[in-house]
Amino acid sequence: MEQLRNYFLFDERKTNLRTEILAGATTFLSMLYIVIVNPTVFSTAGMDFGGVYVATIIATVIGTMIMGVAANYPIAIAPGLGINAYLVYSVMLSQGVAWQQALGAAAVASGIFTLLSLTQFREMFINSIPLSLKKSIAAGIGLFIALIGFRSGHIVIPSDATMIAFGDLDDPILHLTVIGLLITMILVVMNVRGGIFIGMICTTFFAWIFGYWHLPQEFFSTPQGFDQTFMQLSFDGMPSLAMIIFTILLVTLFDTTGTMLGVGQQAGLIRDDKFPNLKSALLADSIASFAGAFAGTGPTSSYVESGTGVAAGGRTGFTSFVTAFLFLLLLFFQPIAASIASIPAATSPALILTGCFMVADVANIDWKDYTEAFPSFLTMVLMPFTYSITNGVGIGIITYVILKVATRQWRQIHPLLAVMAILFLIQMLY
Repeated sequence: MEQLRNYFLFDERKTNLRTEILAGATTFLSMLYIVIVNPTVFSTAGMDFGGVYVATIIATVIGTMIMGVAANYPIAIAPGLGINAYLVYSVMLSQGVAWQQALGAAAVASGIFTLLSLTQFREMFINSIPLSLKKSIAAGIGLFIALIGFRSGHIVIPSDATMIAFGDLDDPILHLTVIGLLITMILVVMNVRGGIFIGMICTTFFAWIFGYWHLPQEFFSTPQGFDQTFMQLSFDGMPSLAMIIFTILLVTLFDTTGTMLGVGQQAGLIRDDKFPNLKSALLADSIASFAGAFAGTGPTSSYVESGTGVAAGGRTGFTSFVTAFLFLLLLFFQPIAASIASIPAATSPALILTGCFMVADVANIDWKDYTEAFPSFLTMVLMPFTYSITNGVGIGIITYVILKVATRQWRQIHPLLAVMAILFLIQMLY
C-alpha cells in the first residue's frame, strides 16, 4: 500500500486509494457507451461487431493503462467517436475504401503521431493551426456525428425534394430515439454519472416494453469474432490515401492535446503552463491508436469524460488504472452489448449529444473578424454537408490562407499552414 501511495503520488496530490477507486469507476461509467457505439459504427461498414467490440476494449485498456502507470494522469483513452465516424462514413462508405486499408491508414497515422510525440515538431504542428480553425474543426466533426445520429435514429431521412426531411412520425424507431434522447438529456443536465449509458439502457428497456427488442439468450460469453479483425489491416495503396492519413493525424493531434490540457487543468496538474510527463501522455494515446488499428478499430483519443472522474476526486494515474481494469472485465459482456447495439435508437442519442458537446467551443471564435469567421464557417458546415471531414478541413485551411493574404495579414500564416493549404489544393484538384 505504501509503495502504491508513493508511486502514484497520493500524498503530493492530496488524494487516497478510496477516492481514486471511486473516480476510476465514475470515469468508467461515463464513457461505457463507447463499447457499444464504436462497434456499431464500424459494423455499418461490414466489420464484425464482436471483433470491433474486443478491439475497442483492447485499445482502451492499453491506452488508459499506459496513461495511468507511465504518465500518472487520471485521463482515460478510448477509440475516438469523431475520428472513427470519419473513418467509417467518409472513407469506407463514401469513398469506397476497404476497411482493411482504412485501418492501415490509421496505423500509419498513429505511427507518425508516435514519432511526433517524441519530438518538438508535434508542438509546432499544433501551433501552426489558428485557434479559430481548431475550434471549427471540432465543431464540424460534432455536426457530422450529430447528423449520423439523427439519420440512424430516423429523425432525419433522405428526401428527393429537399435532400433531407423530418422522419415518419409513425416510425417506431423515431419514437424510441426521441424518448431516448429526452431521457439522456435529462440525465446529463442533472449531472447523473454515466448519464449517456443509462439513457441507452432506458431506451433499450422501452424497446423491450413495446416489443421491438427481446432479451438475448445469453448475457455473458468468452470473446467472439476477434479473429475477424485482428491483424486484418492492409497497407496496400497507402500513397493514394495520403490525405486521409494526414486528416487522421491532424484531428487526432487536436483532439488528444486539447482534452489532455482541459482535464489536466481541471485536476490542477498543469502549473506555470507546463504539462509534466506530456510525452508519456501523448505516447499512451499514439500507442493505443497503433495497437487498436492492428486489433481492428480506429484511432483513440483522450476522453473528455475523464473530467467526471476528476470531479469525483481523481488526481493520479491510479484512477486510470481502475478505469482500464473495469473495461477489461467487459470482454465477457459481448452478447448483451451486441443485442443493445441492434437497436438504432439506443445508440443515436449518444451520437447526437456528443455532437452537441463538440460544437460548444465555437463561442471562442472571433465572428466579427471575417478572415477568421468565413473559414471557420466553411469548415464547420462543409463537413456534414459534403459528408467529409477532409473536405471541411481542407477548404477551411485554403480559405484562411487566401483571405489572410488578400488582406495583407500574411504574417498570421504559419509556413506549415501554407504548405498544408497547397497540399489540400493539389489533392482537391487532382
